[in-house]
Amino acid sequence: MQEYGLSHVWAQGDFVTRAIAIVLLVMSVLSWTVILIKGTQVFRLSRLTRTAEPDFWHSENFSAGLQKLGESGQNNPFLALALAGQDAAEHHRQSQPHLHDKMDVSDWITRALKNSVDDTVSRLQSGLAMLASIGSTSPFVGLFGTVWGIYHALLAIGASGQTTIDKVAGPVGEALIMTAFGLFVAIPAVLGFNALTRANKGIVSKLNRFAHSLHAYFLTGASLHPTQFATNVSPVRKSTPASAS
Repeated sequence: MQEYGLSHVWAQGDFVTRAIAIVLLVMSVLSWTVILIKGTQVFRLSRLTRTAEPDFWHSENFSAGLQKLGESGQNNPFLALALAGQDAAEHHRQSQPHLHDKMDVSDWITRALKNSVDDTVSRLQSGLAMLASIGSTSPFVGLFGTVWGIYHALLAIGASGQTTIDKVAGPVGEALIMTAFGLFVAIPAVLGFNALTRANKGIVSKLNRFAHSLHAYFLTGASLHPTQFATNVSPVRKSTPASAS
């Protein structure tokens, strides 16, 4: 039985068989790299989403809320949202004589917050297209290797004139290893893609909720006090709009 196995497939295979094996190996390495990197990113953001929003809205003021968000580290989408809304509101106030006839403060802030959310979504989705491509194509790459291997095995059997089961089982079984290799590459890629996509949807949902709350805050100019907000309650109360002259 030492003549069978992966080493025998590699030793007896031609350049096509070896090229397919290398392609599948590269696909597997790429998919696991994406899964590990994106999984670490999603895990960090998932932990952040559990604390960032309530910590921010339970701050004494907006500056204190920014400091709490900043303590969570770099690449913080909640901090980016808060800063984008603050910059948009300040810019609109400073240039209001030029902008108030073209775009009101609500639309201006909405566009800034949406751009920030879109940037975060783009970063979260990077690499997922590769996982989807690997998950959908690797089984067919492995199947092509199987067909190629069986074709050459049948040619060898026909040339030797020996059709007993012991002569057929080895070459055909080794060719089928390519199909198994293709599935070994595809299954983790598909599962990783689905898990990351589901986790990203949860993160984006909380970012959108935070963006809506920020939009309401910048329009109303409401001050923040720890006793006024629950974890899932938007910080909105009646007050003089921030953009008022």
